[in-house]
Amino acid sequence: MQGRRAAQPLRLAVAAALVFLAGAALAEGLLPHRDDLNPKDRTRVAAITAAPTDFSKPEKFEAMPGGATTNRRVFDRNAFSQFSGNLDFAGEQRFKLGNGLFRRLWVSAPSSTLASDGLGPLYNSRGCQNCHLKDGRGHPPGPDGAESFLMRLSVPGPDGPMAEPTYGGQFQDVAVAGLKAEGRIEVSYEEQPVTLADGTTVSLRKPTYALTDLDYGPMRDDVMMSPRVAPTMLGLGLLEAIDAGDILENADPDDADGDGISGRANRVLDDRTGEMVLGRFGWKAGQPTVEQQSAHAFLGDMGLSTPLMPFAWGDCTEAQGACRTAPHGDQAQLGPTEISQDMLDLVVFYSRNLAVPARRDIDDPAVLRGKALFHDAGCAACHRPKYVTRRDAAEKEQRFQLIWPMTDLLLHDMGDGLADHRPEAGADGREWRTPPLWGIGLTEAVNGHTLFLHDGRARNLTEAILWHGGEAEAARTRFAAMDAGARADLIRFLGSL
Repeated sequence: MQGRRAAQPLRLAVAAALVFLAGAALAEGLLPHRDDLNPKDRTRVAAITAAPTDFSKPEKFEAMPGGATTNRRVFDRNAFSQFSGNLDFAGEQRFKLGNGLFRRLWVSAPSSTLASDGLGPLYNSRGCQNCHLKDGRGHPPGPDGAESFLMRLSVPGPDGPMAEPTYGGQFQDVAVAGLKAEGRIEVSYEEQPVTLADGTTVSLRKPTYALTDLDYGPMRDDVMMSPRVAPTMLGLGLLEAIDAGDILENADPDDADGDGISGRANRVLDDRTGEMVLGRFGWKAGQPTVEQQSAHAFLGDMGLSTPLMPFAWGDCTEAQGACRTAPHGDQAQLGPTEISQDMLDLVVFYSRNLAVPARRDIDDPAVLRGKALFHDAGCAACHRPKYVTRRDAAEKEQRFQLIWPMTDLLLHDMGDGLADHRPEAGADGREWRTPPLWGIGLTEAVNGHTLFLHDGRARNLTEAILWHGGEAEAARTRFAAMDAGARADLIRFLGSL
């Protein structure tokens, strides 16, 4: 009797150990690429990021799309300009210094304001904030010009696309005094009616672009153009902190599962390391880091050199001799480039810490119905809702946060209607990166418009969905087949993001 009683605790201990070992083995099989997590954390992360099955109520933490970084207070025209909610005092000061540089209006050299000169000689805008209006979304060319819009250029080359020989890689419609701008960007639209299953007619506007008043001679006949509006600046540090393996595990370039969704990673050059790495930023995921995205924007949009892109003449080509020899803003006492590394670091810190606004009305029945329809239509196959960021992210504010960006950061064929027919790194002319949707419901409050997609052609979210083709054709068809009430619920859900 005593022997049996003595053996019972031993058997319980062995059973508990076996359960523990089985759990540990299961955890080891989950998220094996997450080398920043211990087995317990892997189990937790796998559970919290699993697809929802109950749409009768909000998911846990769904109201906080940026995790602890979320902006929980401001939902007006300044909603996109708030700093991460978990920044400490020193971080707030760095953010404000970066904001000052982001808002700075640069001037041409030479100038008495040595720390602010070097603009151009050819450029699109005098400041970051002028493109990313209120840290939000740009718009197509209009009566106020094309300052928050740009046109990428390239021609076929022996080893892939290269810059247009005369006009470079980006068309620049403004110049410093004494030089000619490259020309003007014009857009016209053709209305195309689409009839939905319930008889509702929606008119889509198809854009046609023209580069006019070319001041440096004709372009090559085989030039490829790609129109782009400035995207929102929200949550960039969080997107950078997503583990690359979490992105790559959603890639299915050969559509092995047969769901019609492939998803490819864009492999791009890291200018700092010289390695080919995962692209995350830009409309075609053409840049790998917030720093590189910022440096390329300084160069292409404003003609300002940085340690990463140390070309004082900006995007001027050898065919634009006067531009190449124009005065620059390099100053011996401030460093060899117009934007020093310290200045670039501040802008990068600012960009990483622009907070995503909290969700609104997440328990509204219409929002919950719209969320279910979003998943049922297949939208979430590309607009992946949630991730947990790495524990060792570059900025401590972004570490180990549950975030809801609604993107897979992969390239998808979006059909001929949205194609620009211009490759970028590994992306072809029909592919676009899935854009994050967080904050999209506050676009009108911040920017005073509801213009969406890469070139701002869609005048509202319904038009944006109806432009989807290619891999998204099935989701578009399901949306078009919904009745008016269901479509309104889905749009209501998007408006809560």
